[in-house]
Amino acid sequence: MPATLAEPMARSLGMGVPTVFAAFSGALLVAALIGPVAGRAIDRRGGRSVLMWSNGVFALGLSSLAAAQGAIGLFLAWALIGVAMGMGLYEAAFASLVRARGAQARSAITQVTLIAGFASTVGWPLTTWLASQWDWRTAVLAWAALHLLLGLPLNAGLRRHSVAPERSVTGAVHTTIAPSHGSQVPIRLALAVAMGFAISAFIGTAMAAHLPSMLKTAGAIAALAVTAAALLGPAQVAARLMESLLQRHGSVLVVACVAAALHPLAALALMVLGPMAAIPFAILHGAGNGLMTIVTGALPLAVFGSRGYGERQGWLMAPARMAQALAPWAFAGLLAPLGVHALVVTAVGGLLTFALFSSIAVGRSRESRLVAQTQQNT
Repeated sequence: MPATLAEPMARSLGMGVPTVFAAFSGALLVAALIGPVAGRAIDRRGGRSVLMWSNGVFALGLSSLAAAQGAIGLFLAWALIGVAMGMGLYEAAFASLVRARGAQARSAITQVTLIAGFASTVGWPLTTWLASQWDWRTAVLAWAALHLLLGLPLNAGLRRHSVAPERSVTGAVHTTIAPSHGSQVPIRLALAVAMGFAISAFIGTAMAAHLPSMLKTAGAIAALAVTAAALLGPAQVAARLMESLLQRHGSVLVVACVAAALHPLAALALMVLGPMAAIPFAILHGAGNGLMTIVTGALPLAVFGSRGYGERQGWLMAPARMAQALAPWAFAGLLAPLGVHALVVTAVGGLLTFALFSSIAVGRSRESRLVAQTQQNT
């Protein structure tokens, strides 16, 4: 919504566009706080009730947003939407799948991201059309109604009780840690995963907010910048589809490393080749971003196991939500003085993420060899 409705919201409420985005950032921070609580509830009772409640809170928050008359109403409405985001976005969906399928949830996680990859493809034009035909308040109320009329019945159709036993993960990761509490998770691994997710979230959000303007800064004409930006969604979905077809032949750690490496490659191409690399940049970055969505759900499952997944996922993704909240302003501050060379910062971030995920892969391989050696000696 902010991408398409921020300007009409700001005009209607008599405030600047940055204030609208500040309220959206506040929602992301609220979601970061709610995530562990929602995840713990899913771990205990399954995802059905939490996801159903998210539809209700989304509808309430969106209705409040449609009724807002000033800054206070705007920020309160987005805070409610933030609560719903913490209960009903990818993390909650992934936790529900893991609660139902245990360590075998990876394929289902990929399938969800394949469908949800078309969210912006459908959501942006539909929201724009609703706002142009009526106004932004009507568009917001339409989404509130869809939560109640479509989302709520779909979530109500989930099984009430579905508990999958802990299973070990096959592939490159041969052992599974199955902690029941966050304190039992190895701190080094948890920090590496959380930092990798936070950096990736910063890069993805910064590109989503500034991609067309950044491509123009690199020398691309307006038509080329818009065309390249439009390829972002298809590139994400294509990468996820490829991952779903090839996931039996590689571990999620390999996918994580590939996903982290694609943005630095894209950034290097754009900085060296200029506007002629606009479309390759969008495709490479989009593919990496699409794969990273799968990684955020599947990597913690592979490394830490399925027990306690929901709460753990909430904590692991909290820094990522905060990074998302800061990314549009932080990258704008870099883009103004540095131009396209602001990509040096995001490229270094991508390389750091690659190093973090690689260290996990190396550590897990070493651990697997030690386990196998011990078993042989025994």
